[in-house]
Amino acid sequence: MSVKKLSLAGVLVAVGVACSTFYIPVGVSKVFPVQHFINVLAAVMLGPVYGVGMAFSTSLLRNFMGTGSLLAFPGSMCGALISGVLYQYTKKLGAAFIGEVAGTGILGALIAYPVAVQFLSSKAAFYGFIIPFSISSFAGALLSLSLLLALKKAGILKKLIRGEIV
Repeated sequence: MSVKKLSLAGVLVAVGVACSTFYIPVGVSKVFPVQHFINVLAAVMLGPVYGVGMAFSTSLLRNFMGTGSLLAFPGSMCGALISGVLYQYTKKLGAAFIGEVAGTGILGALIAYPVAVQFLSSKAAFYGFIIPFSISSFAGALLSLSLLLALKKAGILKKLIRGEIV
């Protein structure tokens, strides 16, 4: 376990929690594009294990503070995992973007349905979370992709990934 990676993960969790008041209510879900922004950054700079750990930690803290819902867990964690794994194997920023959108927007949304029915007494349709989760993850992932492309163009991204800058 790298101290630099753990420190960066802590900073990203702090940003996620600090920005947790910015969400868009859609039905029983609170769409949170900042989480998806952070997930893609974590996928590229830290990898899937740290990404999932950060998504879990951010979701847990947001729930304790009352700014999140139980739906934050499957959405954010699936997106972080798929984004991290796709980036790890391809080393392409676009793969991290697609992984976040597909992981959260489809897989996370489908897993959120039984959570909503069981714990939130929601009568949402089975596919009712796909549109809000996809919109949220697309917006956040697009912002992070823009930032990562700018960092890559400036020659900073490689140094961040190697841990030379933190």
